[in-house]
Amino acid sequence: MTDLFHTVLVANRGEIARRVIRTLRDLGIRSVAVYSDADATAPHVREADVAIRIGPAPASESYLDIAAVIAAAKSTGAQAIHPGYGFLSESVGLAQACAAADIVFIGPDITALEVMGDKARAREHVVRHGVPVVPGFDASGLSDAEIAGEADRVGYPLLVKPSAGGGGKGMEVVTSSDGLTTALASARRVAAASFGDDSLILERLIRRPRHIEVQVFGDRQGTVLALGERECTLQRRHQKVIEEAPSAGLAEGTRERLLATAVLAAESVSYVGAGTVEFLVDADAPDEVFFIEMNTRLQVEHPVTEQVTGLDLVALQIRVAAGLPLDIVPSVHGHAVEARIYAESPERGFLPSTGIVLRFDPPAGVRVDAAIETGSEVTGFYDPMIAKVIATADDRTTALALLDSALSRTVVLGVDTNIAFLRRLCRNERVIAGALDTGLIETMLPLGATPPTAAMLDAAARAVQWASEPLRTSALWRELPGWRSGAPSAERAQPSFVTDDEELLTVAPGDDHSGGAARAAVDEEGAVWVAQDGITMRLRPLDRRAMMRRRLAGSQTDSGSQGPDGRAPMPGSVVAVHVEDGSTVAAGTPLVSIEAMKMEHQVLAPQDGTVHLLVSVGEQVRRDQAVARVTTEESR
Repeated sequence: MTDLFHTVLVANRGEIARRVIRTLRDLGIRSVAVYSDADATAPHVREADVAIRIGPAPASESYLDIAAVIAAAKSTGAQAIHPGYGFLSESVGLAQACAAADIVFIGPDITALEVMGDKARAREHVVRHGVPVVPGFDASGLSDAEIAGEADRVGYPLLVKPSAGGGGKGMEVVTSSDGLTTALASARRVAAASFGDDSLILERLIRRPRHIEVQVFGDRQGTVLALGERECTLQRRHQKVIEEAPSAGLAEGTRERLLATAVLAAESVSYVGAGTVEFLVDADAPDEVFFIEMNTRLQVEHPVTEQVTGLDLVALQIRVAAGLPLDIVPSVHGHAVEARIYAESPERGFLPSTGIVLRFDPPAGVRVDAAIETGSEVTGFYDPMIAKVIATADDRTTALALLDSALSRTVVLGVDTNIAFLRRLCRNERVIAGALDTGLIETMLPLGATPPTAAMLDAAARAVQWASEPLRTSALWRELPGWRSGAPSAERAQPSFVTDDEELLTVAPGDDHSGGAARAAVDEEGAVWVAQDGITMRLRPLDRRAMMRRRLAGSQTDSGSQGPDGRAPMPGSVVAVHVEDGSTVAAGTPLVSIEAMKMEHQVLAPQDGTVHLLVSVGEQVRRDQAVARVTTEESR
């Protein structure tokens, strides 16, 4: 591999950094990792040949610091920088800094980044080259009143989205003019925080869209190829959840038009490297294809393309960046489906979850790209995606069943995850039939909590007992809470548990459900995390004294009273305060907005009354922390 680089710096973190490092190792190239203070012990830091600290935990002061990334590359002798996805992957500034430092940017040329990195400019550019787009307009430089006028002209419903960046961040759906002002403010705030640019575009919302993207690749010799399409229709809040290749039930004529249009869009900017051209296909009019954007980088879902083509896309990126020509003939075989595992709680509105991973058992027999391992810390500083599970088979039905089976064997203890929800998606009748549109997930909401099985409760009870025994407090016993000797355990008091929804659960005395696949572990606060068949929950143990206090409190409190406090639904940072301290509000009025893991959530007034703010913008809050109190005459 003498034609390639000897040292490459990976300007990213998590599973994509580990993924790139793996290919660099296979190619015999020295890898350099960068990390923030929050990632000092992260797996990608250990797996790289060299690791360089580039700043504190906030991404703006570390992974988004171009000067720090370039300095790390220079100090380690890196000839090239691979940006992964997210962060600086589509940054014109990083590409320019690389050029100035005589370092190869493993990505497209600056012109392609400038054109395609801005949705509004990309839209105008591709229209001139005959690529169809969704009706809409660029809101840059327009006042809110002018935007409202243009919105009326295009017609509602509309999708408001940042011109810069991607991944669904900052997107807002507006169904009428009444919600436009609030949507614009929220989209600008998220766009500025995520991409450093609050420019927006507005497009007509297609009510039953399918989201299909085409993987393209170009080299410096002028060749541009389409490596096939991916179905990315299963989304929540414009964030992809399950992706597959090839697309489900796509007509061959539509497929050919998608691939040809994607190549046309890439050729229009003389594209070099890996890129993804994204389209909307109207489920009610499948012959209509609309360009929505081009992501000038590798995608999170690239593994499904690798699985059906047999190609290593990262290796191709490195070859093309080194000036070598594409010498492949793309072909697709079989079917691959990828599920994104997020640290979040679907039952609580998909709110992000943070904490220490007490146990991570990835499934065998499928591909797993993970950011975590047992002992990893999931913080609120970065994206909540912690792993991807990819199943491949000869046909789509078998691939979905294999993915469902793999998810049932995936164990993550210590943070909430969406694994059980992903399994529901795999088994959904419409998903199996391929009758997809981007609103499908919304039809499954809201989600109710799944009750624990008897085996889960028994595993939780055993974990509590083992954790409390003085001779069994070593890491070994905590990591293997499901282990037991062949002899029956001694008789013990069975604890009761309380869920996060304050539901009381009791283990029946004498029950023994040591069979099954239930796993449990105890966290630092004494709570028990237990999992079985993809279902995970956190249980707080109650001894007899605590049970008595709970009964007394229950007899003295009106169970229907919500209380005066508005509480943070997740740990994060206060990014906006919507009311004045001392003002009068009605129940349901937005009080403050909290952001964590690139998600923004409003805390609403729990009742009518006078608001008393307990936090300010920029303050970090804990989950369930009171951020405002709304008092009435009776409660003063």
